[in-house]
Amino acid sequence: MFEHIERVSAEPLNQAMTRRRGARQGGCATCKQDRALTFHHLIPKKLHRRRHFKRTFDKRALAEGICICRPCHDGIHRLFDEMTIAKQYASLPALLEEPALSRHFSWVAKQKVQLRGA
Repeated sequence: MFEHIERVSAEPLNQAMTRRRGARQGGCATCKQDRALTFHHLIPKKLHRRRHFKRTFDKRALAEGICICRPCHDGIHRLFDEMTIAKQYASLPALLEEPALSRHFSWVAKQKVQLRGA
């Protein structure tokens, strides 16, 4: 497969990391906990083929995302469908400002990190 690196976000954020295959360890962009991270597309991949998104965004913009922990990632997708995420929450500041997500991220930050194999 492709072993290339691409920039996660065009914004100069401390949480911006390079994207590679496989899980990473580090600080979650939303809850700030040191956990295994997953890549969250700011515009969900499911919508990349839709005409509106193809016309509005270039491939680089569609590939932008943030590295967040699994509990935060699951919370985003549990609270909102893909179209809502793409249209209203397609940036880290927008995700952090949403009250329901902010409460979820605060809750995740209070949880103990469970280590695998321990």
